[in-house]
Amino acid sequence: MTQAPAHPLKPIWSLLAAAALIGVLWWHAAVLAPFVISLVLAYALHPAVDKLVSWRLPKSVAVTVCLVLLALVVATLMVLLVPIVSQLVPALRDQLPDLLVAIWGKVAPVLSQWGIKLPTTVDALKAELVKLVQSHAAQWSGTVWTSLLIGGSSIMTLAGLAVLVPMLAFYWMLDWEALTGRFRSLLPARWRPLAHDVMAECDELMGQYLRGQALVMLILAAYYSVGLSLFGFNLALPIGVFTGLAICIPYLGYGLGLVLAILAGLLQFGVGNTEATSPVIAIAVVYGFGQVIESFFLTPRLVGERIGLHPLGVILALMLFGRWMGFAGVVIALPVAAFATLLGRRLLRAYRSSDFFLAQQAGE
Repeated sequence: MTQAPAHPLKPIWSLLAAAALIGVLWWHAAVLAPFVISLVLAYALHPAVDKLVSWRLPKSVAVTVCLVLLALVVATLMVLLVPIVSQLVPALRDQLPDLLVAIWGKVAPVLSQWGIKLPTTVDALKAELVKLVQSHAAQWSGTVWTSLLIGGSSIMTLAGLAVLVPMLAFYWMLDWEALTGRFRSLLPARWRPLAHDVMAECDELMGQYLRGQALVMLILAAYYSVGLSLFGFNLALPIGVFTGLAICIPYLGYGLGLVLAILAGLLQFGVGNTEATSPVIAIAVVYGFGQVIESFFLTPRLVGERIGLHPLGVILALMLFGRWMGFAGVVIALPVAAFATLLGRRLLRAYRSSDFFLAQQAGE
């Protein structure tokens, strides 16, 4: 008895249904963002929860302990910003005019040699600034007001996520086995071994990534703190530790730490101070060597290259998740992108071993 051929429109309807589902999810991305972030957080923490449960700790207590420890790490990172801000803001307020004048005195002659006509004296520079402010005051005030409104809403959104995400993660982890069991029961029986293999590979990948990344962060926090302190930076410890911990956000964390170090060095040592070590040279040595250590030694050896993301893919993932979910999306961009890369590799292998692909290859 021959099997009836599949309906020719069935694949089309499946694609349309998948496209509709993706469209609905995209349309409600802002609402689903806390659930996605909390799910990623629960997935990352559930091995630690299982470990605590194996030590005869109740499940709810184990989940609470893991979330509290994570909150302490985040709070430590935020607390490190307090001495940085409390010391940099008054110094910036008092020294910014002189700092800008000193920088301008060095930059203006160089630009003049290139044919760029700029004010060369402080009085001329002040007159140009006053003229610029008076001619664009209305436009700038509207832009600043809009930015304040957007910034205020973003702060409220982050505050809401800070409360909602841990609560959702608590319930995810509390019922993790039941939820994953229900998901597996929805899969056809012939797909379950494949799904089990994919999740096992993903668990191994994520475990290696998270353990290695945590070790890299601790090593770099110590390195930047010691390196800046050797050059006499007053804020060496908070800036160094902040830079090391912020490395978990590729490019953005390193760039923010670099900007803070440059700003602290210029305010502490001044511009062109021959009696003190040049802050620009000191920062170039510390942060340049730190980037070499991280890129060529720490990350390849401790994290490994199994995550399989090209630098262009890393940047694209950060931009996309930042656009979809804001700052929280930037934090989870790499783990989610790594999981998507893993699925993509398996789909590519399945395609290359399919009858369609093999038939096309044979027909060439």
